[in-house]
Amino acid sequence: MIQPPELICLHEFSGWTEYIDSVYTTYLNTVALAGLSFCGWPVKVRFIPQTKNKGYGFWHLISEAPDPRNRNEDERIPDLRRCERIRWVAWCIQHADACSPGFSWWENERRGETHAVLWAEHYDFTVVLAKRQPVQRPGFYLLKTAYCLTERSVEKFKRERNAWMEAQTD
Repeated sequence: MIQPPELICLHEFSGWTEYIDSVYTTYLNTVALAGLSFCGWPVKVRFIPQTKNKGYGFWHLISEAPDPRNRNEDERIPDLRRCERIRWVAWCIQHADACSPGFSWWENERRGETHAVLWAEHYDFTVVLAKRQPVQRPGFYLLKTAYCLTERSVEKFKRERNAWMEAQTD
């Protein structure tokens, strides 16, 4: 089984500001500026609009909405499990792309967008990439989010992945 990178734990820092700055630097180095790709397409992130002086994609990645219907990024609440696992984002993308044991991926449709859902199965961690195919420009994936799965979502993921895989063999 492929081990994930070390967590970045809040208790190792002198406070929230130092911690979140370190998590952001790690995000920039391992994800945003790392030249990641998935299935031969580059993985990109959103920087604009900034939230709390950090790139938009970062805050969306490490926080969750107080309510699923709430689309206001300023009201999102940081999730320490997401923050701790910021290094896991690149790790998951790289291993899902390589079809490493314990990793799977499939496509789904959400709100009219095609997403690639990447799953580190032994760690119940997922990364979601939105497929972008601009007219007259090369395609790319936009990093949407990453999070830890609940027991309920694991079952949902299994059903969705298996259905997608079956459809690919038809």
